[in-house]
Amino acid sequence: MADGSPPRLKSDAETVDVSFVMPCLNEILCLEPCIAAIRDAMADIDARYGLTGEIVVADNGSTDGSQALAERLGARVVAVAEKGYGAALRGGFTAARGRFLVMGDADGSYDFREAAPMIGALIDGADLCMGNRFKGGIKPGAMPWKNRYIGNPVLTGILNLLFNTGVGDAHCGLRALTRACFDRLRLAGDGMEFASEMVIKASLRGETVVERPATLSPDLRNRPPHLRPWRDGWRHLRYLFMLSPAWLFAFPAAASALVGTAILTVAASHAMLLPGREIFFGNNWVVLSSAMVGLGHMSGILAMASHLYGLRAGYRRPKAWLGGLSRWVTLETTIIVGLILGGLGLADLLWVVADWSAREFARAPSVLPAVIGTLLMTLGVQTILGGFLLSIINGNDTHFLETPS
Repeated sequence: MADGSPPRLKSDAETVDVSFVMPCLNEILCLEPCIAAIRDAMADIDARYGLTGEIVVADNGSTDGSQALAERLGARVVAVAEKGYGAALRGGFTAARGRFLVMGDADGSYDFREAAPMIGALIDGADLCMGNRFKGGIKPGAMPWKNRYIGNPVLTGILNLLFNTGVGDAHCGLRALTRACFDRLRLAGDGMEFASEMVIKASLRGETVVERPATLSPDLRNRPPHLRPWRDGWRHLRYLFMLSPAWLFAFPAAASALVGTAILTVAASHAMLLPGREIFFGNNWVVLSSAMVGLGHMSGILAMASHLYGLRAGYRRPKAWLGGLSRWVTLETTIIVGLILGGLGLADLLWVVADWSAREFARAPSVLPAVIGTLLMTLGVQTILGGFLLSIINGNDTHFLETPS
């Protein structure tokens, strides 16, 4: 506190205000300075805000005696059997008793004393406070050049493009969030992608996210870090797209369907206005455009399926315009539309066969009619199956656009 007395660390039987959670895997060389820094942070937090705290070490199977040292230094050790950075943090957060949660690595690279302003941000109404190492400072040797100038800026830029989070350092390991925010996010990542998952889901849910400066120092370990830049970078990148159905499915679907439909429309118009003459787009273009329309249609269904899954998982908010369609777009209507499309396609193909017979089975001048008929049947079947898929994802509810309760 301000008079120099030690911070108020509560016992296991008492509730606390702030829980400092550190994932740990063989960090015996770093735990003591980390815990000392947390005690300084708690003294500052107590002096500023009158809050009590605890130290939680989420141990991921250490074999170097880290558990015993942490307990001797006054921390509460929580054993997390599921392996991985994210798994350890989730286990630690779940076991923590504070209404404010602070996370930071147990390797000495972060100064836990910088968590005090983060707790202040939460008290002022933020749900998640991110550290920003590019504002706080990166000491020499603390971050490899490829991470500092390529990995972090690129991944943070992609994350902001896909999810409009507005954060400047999406992968800083020093963060603070409210217990209520943690419960709402329903985080599930096991590995390093956990860092991106937290920011993305907070943004998707409309949580209030702010940043405070954080300093990064060289870690205190005598071994290489657990982080594998290329492997973990790829895990982050793929996770970004997994949580962005708009960029993964919807935008490519719209582009593919629009271009394919445009080509088919020009080809059909040319064939009707100039019968018997070779159409502007040849047979190869017609087949390609048909595939583009089919792929766009299927990708659109996958985009909707991903969005509905996000709603049911609790990390997406319902969109008003989709809710307005819920009365009309149901499993039954997708079946009806699918049957109509399939029926039109079948009728077209029967006409193709009849025309082929009338020409004494001579080669057709264009594959356009057959391609359109096949495409319509394909779209019909995909529409019906897509309706069933959306209903299943929405808890076997045929009104799948309605917001789940």
